[in-house]
Amino acid sequence: MKIMLFDETPERSLFLRMTLERLGHEIVAEVSNPGALYDEVRKRNPDAIIIDTESPSRDTLEHLCLITESCPRPIVMFSHDANKESIREAVRAGVTAYIVDGLAAERIEPIIETAMARFEAFQSVQEELAQTRSKLSERKLVDRAKGILMTEKKISEDEAYRLLRKLAMDRSTSLGTVAEQVITFAKLLG
Repeated sequence: MKIMLFDETPERSLFLRMTLERLGHEIVAEVSNPGALYDEVRKRNPDAIIIDTESPSRDTLEHLCLITESCPRPIVMFSHDANKESIREAVRAGVTAYIVDGLAAERIEPIIETAMARFEAFQSVQEELAQTRSKLSERKLVDRAKGILMTEKKISEDEAYRLLRKLAMDRSTSLGTVAEQVITFAKLLG
């Protein structure tokens, strides 16, 4: 696995780097400046990010938010800060696993595996949510288009749906696209 390490105190990350390499992971970057986090992730494309910190700084959390929004990946944070609000802020920023005082060599691999599994499960739920939203949006468009056709052509809802479906098949496009075209056309004429 390609891993990027982040630690504002680079000397401290030596143990973590050596442990990860011994476990067979490739360290693709070691970053100590929070401002460089996003650019390094884009450039190095790690499979996971591991952070070792006394307490996550506002700067670090802001850059993790950017990463989570644009190029999400599992993030494991080892910290000495057990403050509930610090943990919540880190999780909101995209941290998959927040470990307090747990940087023991034998625990690192299971922690990484757990973070990967949680990340994959979360990504799956996000994809399902996006698909559901897309289907709902398409359904609303189809319902509006059916209403327009029913009013303009004086036809039933079933007939309006069949007409939309036939147009979509004739044009080799989706029902949502045809519905959107009907709505746009009606606005132009209206």
